[in-house]
Amino acid sequence: MSEIKEKRYVSPKETLAYGFANSGQCFGYNLVAGGYLSIFFTKVFGIPSEAVATMILFLGIWDTVNDPLMGAVVDKTRTRYGKLRPYLLFVPLPLAVTTILLFSGPLILADAKSVVTKIIYMYISYFIWEFFYTIGDIPFWGMSAAISPLPSDRTRCISSARFLSGIFGGISIPILTLLMDASEKQILHISLAQVFCIMSVIAATFGMGLFSLAGLKCKERVVQTVKEPSVIEGFKVMFRNKPLLLIICGNVIGALSGLAGVFQTYYLAEVININSLMIIVSLPGTILGWATYLVIPKLKKHFDNRQIVFLNGITRIIVATLVFIIGFRHFSEVKVILPLLMIRNLIFSFFDTINSVIPTEMIGDTVDYMEWKTGERNEGVSFSVLTFVGKLTGSLSTSVATAVLPLIGLAYHEVDGKNIAVKGESTDLWIWAFYSFIPYLIGALGLIPYFWYDLTGKKLKTIRSDLKERHDEMSRKVSGGDYVGED
Repeated sequence: MSEIKEKRYVSPKETLAYGFANSGQCFGYNLVAGGYLSIFFTKVFGIPSEAVATMILFLGIWDTVNDPLMGAVVDKTRTRYGKLRPYLLFVPLPLAVTTILLFSGPLILADAKSVVTKIIYMYISYFIWEFFYTIGDIPFWGMSAAISPLPSDRTRCISSARFLSGIFGGISIPILTLLMDASEKQILHISLAQVFCIMSVIAATFGMGLFSLAGLKCKERVVQTVKEPSVIEGFKVMFRNKPLLLIICGNVIGALSGLAGVFQTYYLAEVININSLMIIVSLPGTILGWATYLVIPKLKKHFDNRQIVFLNGITRIIVATLVFIIGFRHFSEVKVILPLLMIRNLIFSFFDTINSVIPTEMIGDTVDYMEWKTGERNEGVSFSVLTFVGKLTGSLSTSVATAVLPLIGLAYHEVDGKNIAVKGESTDLWIWAFYSFIPYLIGALGLIPYFWYDLTGKKLKTIRSDLKERHDEMSRKVSGGDYVGED
């Protein structure tokens, strides 16, 4: 069998375009991720936590069907631009509009007295936003496997996407928290509702402008079969893909690890009372995270993707346990918590960076595996797993966390036009536990399915080599050229 020739098909310019596109997408998504959607609906919009939890859980369950279905539609698409690019060219504009509508609810309904009206607006605006986000997210990550047949090209594109999104996409949260503090401490005479609206406008213009680069500057190079699979066939593919099913199971089981991100928001807002403290806490880890991208190629020479997943999970539970114990009696003291969380985030950031690349690579490997096994490529359905698992993690953790709030004694009551937090005797301790330890203990269970994951070593090399020969032969029959398009 011939070895795959290490020729670079994706130029540095295109690699950067793919990375900047993801940073634009993430700028807006970060406003929804973690606990910011929860705190927006409960504290800013004034919607009861039970209603918010129910809505987010309902739409999270819908994603388990909607995302693979959208992936099947993508796999069926055949155009002269490819099967992924048409969606990336179309979606930035409607996603920009729906982002503004989602976070403008408190201003649009400023005079509304009925909670039911607010709940209806919440359902409609979030559902429409999530619909357009899905249309863009699945093709975007599918592009990471279709942009080149070479693992090195894919790794560079995925690393570029994660690295640049961490810088430019990640600045939305520091800006948001600074504006929240400025609003609540009356440094700026704007309300929290205006803060979120301003951020949504920036996300719609700056963010979606960058996201449009994915459709305008990136190309699909891996040859697709002429045959169009039916939507049902495409939907069924993930049930025949054992490695993909194991990844799904691992991520679904570990979905509640996302509780930490949600409770971080409430911890900073209601226990420490400094939203922007997150900037200082995250700074050392952010710097290390950028440097970690340079380490990934060297790390992969010593560990396969499966081993890296285990190393990540085990390290997290050890560090989380120590942080919880050390901070047990001092969780409300900034002078103790600040250095403790900085050290924790420094360690976590190393694995967060690696974990932002490895699972995407693994799903790309499952796409190759199914082509090797069946002759069909299914980037749409396979990468819908990445998107729906990410959204399921966010939806489930946000829903559960919001539902837990009244159980641990946290509620919001309107006083002089502002929603003020009311807490019980042990509320702060529970928030600390759900922020520092409990989610990582639950998340460790997600490692179990990876004991049976086997797309590593010789098997993976054989798959890639065999596919190289098939692609060369297919290209000679179709066009007489290489199996990838020339720029």
